Amino acid sequence: MTRTTIPHFFFALGTFFAMFLVCGCKEEVVKEEVKPVRHYSGDIEVLNSCGMQGAAAKMRSYLRENGFDVVSYRNDRLQNYDETILVLRNPEWEGAKALAKALKTENVMTIYSKRAVVDASIYIGKDFEQIIEPEQGENNDN
Repeated sequence: MTRTTIPHFFFALGTFFAMFLVCGCKEEVVKEEVKPVRHYSGDIEVLNSCGMQGAAAKMRSYLRENGFDVVSYRNDRLQNYDETILVLRNPEWEGAKALAKALKTENVMTIYSKRAVVDASIYIGKDFEQIIEPEQGENNDN
């Protein structure tokens, strides 16, 4: 090699190396975590938090008649709620708005937990009879 070809050789080698680095690098793609959306009526637990005997069973019947799947119902430790509260355990559940509408409440909270076994918990307040009674003008065929 002559003295004039050596710089050209290193220039070509450097260019090749730079192209190798640029072409070999891939842009890192950050995957967003996709939370599952469930296409079903939802698993709901009903907790009697108003202290009125039989409130959870009545609410369970009302919700089942409206197409919701109540998987458990029982008395809550606290028995002093004035208003019914809907607690979403799965914020991605698509039935949340329909459930809030069926409960006639805007008292909706989201408490996400990976250990939750239900999509929503309902804490029944003393207003539950207003919820389960049919609206004026509706027929109750039962």
